Amino acid sequence: MLDPGAGKTHRAYLWSYSIGAHDPMRAVIYDFADSRAGKHAQDFLGDWRGTLVCDDYAGYKALIAQGVTEAGCMAHARRKFFELQEHGQSQIAGEALERIAALYGIEQDARELKAEARQALRETQAKPLLDDFKTWLLACRGKIPNGSSSAKAIDYTLSVGRR
Repeated sequence: MLDPGAGKTHRAYLWSYSIGAHDPMRAVIYDFADSRAGKHAQDFLGDWRGTLVCDDYAGYKALIAQGVTEAGCMAHARRKFFELQEHGQSQIAGEALERIAALYGIEQDARELKAEARQALRETQAKPLLDDFKTWLLACRGKIPNGSSSAKAIDYTLSVGRR
């Protein structure tokens, strides 16, 4: 962002907010802010108390404490494994990506279904895969040293399920 009078620029942010993917109206709202401080999200959302799909950014924690429901983002978890595989830094990244791809496939199938059918599909197909993925992640985590990139990717992914 230009800083008039200072002759330089500084970083600014666009916060994006969208309604659920299955709502009849599709919309995204962008809110410009001069910092990444969590107060911007708090100010924008005000008294809203729905479900916020987000990464583990600390700026959202005050919203969670005020009653907003936090839902972890599988895309962020996937990206951590993708980066590990891209740099050849992990023996488990490929399998993690395959497991996540299977979940994405189920979501693709669920996209056009009505709410009840979508829920049933997730319960019958996605939940068993998620349960197995968690068991596999925990088994892998027990074999990987703390602080490694693979450990961080696993820990992040496991935290998505707790949110």
